[in-house]
Amino acid sequence: MKNLKYIYFSLGILAFTACNDPEDVNLEPEVMAEALAELNAGSADFSTYVSLGNSLTAGFTDNALFQAGQANSFPNLLSTKFALAGGGSFSQPLMNDNIGGLLAGGSQIEGFNPRLVFGGAGPVDLSDVVGEVAPTTDIVLNNPSGPFNNMGVPGAKSFHLLAPGYGNVANLSAQLANPYFVRMTGATPDARVLELAMAQSPTFFTLWIGNNDVLGYALSGGDGTNPITDQPTFDFAINTLVTTLTSSGAKGVMANIPYVTSIPHFTTVPHDPIDPEENDFAAQVPTLNTVYGALNQVYTALGETERVVVFSDTLDNAVVIKDEALVDISAQITGAFNANPAFPVFVTQLGLPQEAAPLVASLLGTTYGQTRPATENDLLVLPSSKVIGTVNEESFAALSAANLPAAVAGQFSVEGITLPLADKWVLTPEEQDEIKIATDQFNATITSAASAAGLALVDANQLLQDLAQGGVTDGDFTLTANLVTGGGFSLDGVHLTARGYALIANEFMKAIDATYQSNFEASGSLFNIGNFPTNYSPALQ
Repeated sequence: MKNLKYIYFSLGILAFTACNDPEDVNLEPEVMAEALAELNAGSADFSTYVSLGNSLTAGFTDNALFQAGQANSFPNLLSTKFALAGGGSFSQPLMNDNIGGLLAGGSQIEGFNPRLVFGGAGPVDLSDVVGEVAPTTDIVLNNPSGPFNNMGVPGAKSFHLLAPGYGNVANLSAQLANPYFVRMTGATPDARVLELAMAQSPTFFTLWIGNNDVLGYALSGGDGTNPITDQPTFDFAINTLVTTLTSSGAKGVMANIPYVTSIPHFTTVPHDPIDPEENDFAAQVPTLNTVYGALNQVYTALGETERVVVFSDTLDNAVVIKDEALVDISAQITGAFNANPAFPVFVTQLGLPQEAAPLVASLLGTTYGQTRPATENDLLVLPSSKVIGTVNEESFAALSAANLPAAVAGQFSVEGITLPLADKWVLTPEEQDEIKIATDQFNATITSAASAAGLALVDANQLLQDLAQGGVTDGDFTLTANLVTGGGFSLDGVHLTARGYALIANEFMKAIDATYQSNFEASGSLFNIGNFPTNYSPALQ
């Protein structure tokens, strides 16, 4: 495997680790005393501020929710500025530690893991650096008491904010509840997110929701396990949220949905990550090209030349992927091999008896009926970097059960090389088009709802595109969308760093200025993003 874009930054480590620790960020009102003399709220009333949204609202970062990240959530940052213009207190459902991860009755909840940290060569699990860690936030034993001004629920889609029982622990087994929201419902487990927000009679709100309505599909590689929300459901959710939140005269700000192509989770792993100089790959090229050479003859005969695979022993190689948009030619491949009198001899070159020819023909047909080399138009999800070049255990077990020798079973089970990468690891152009179409339609709904209600609007989509297309400069700092080095995105490639959240908070204040005639920017009350860290130390307690 060649070095991926986020790996091996040893020469630049000091630039990242020297950033301020979270405890160095001083948000106390006296720090902004000079701005306080001139700041005014315009027509906005910040006395009771409530934020609704998902992980981006909660302060999720480095693939986890933890106290330091929550302290730097953009709503919490905004609340410190609102306090200078008549705003009241702001409460968050704080985690119990800076480890991250969730327990239920003492047991780790699958998929809710401790945070990632920078391990010297890229993102790694916290335990890889500091040893075994033990999360202490337990949704059964130690939930905090509300009400909470920050109603950001990691993982929530638009319609989840309207769903009864979404915070009821009894609904977890049926996957109808969210552990993070379970921590927030207290004695009213069936209360809706919107209901708990309205119970506080907000005078001002922020609403950034909808990302997960498309992001869930993207994170799963478009494999269908997490479908895009249908347009009528999304429209109903957004319009209901806005209508309800403004029903008593509250003002607020909405933000739209970024394109996934702006997010390093989908742009970091290249389509051609296989370096012939690593892991003796060059020595395997002749054998690989012998196997693919037989397949290439079939592809060529069928006019499917875009499926031809040829590995190089000198150049970086593209991974082989399964593309469900391709016509399935499994039967044609198997039939062509079975009809070829020379195929049994070919099989012996693999160390198998000629009698295994029908089995191998069927195997090749099933495995390569919808495959092709990846191109620069494909997006590989970030976790694929840990999979490419490894042996798929399920494939190995299945081939072994079919009486193939262990060596052969292993040879045909190497992810992205002899075993095409499954749909979940790749966003093909067709899947990207689905996501972009949905994102554009959802953003039109958000823009329309904000406009009709007279709300401010943050174009988060454009901001993150700017991060990805050269960067955004704020004061003395320029943030980009590069993983680890860019400063804008945290180690999971989806969520922002504390500095990134400070940048977002500034954009919200600018939008408030434009709509409600406040003067956060003119009074010098925007955040200096350089005062916020781009990474958290593994030793953070």
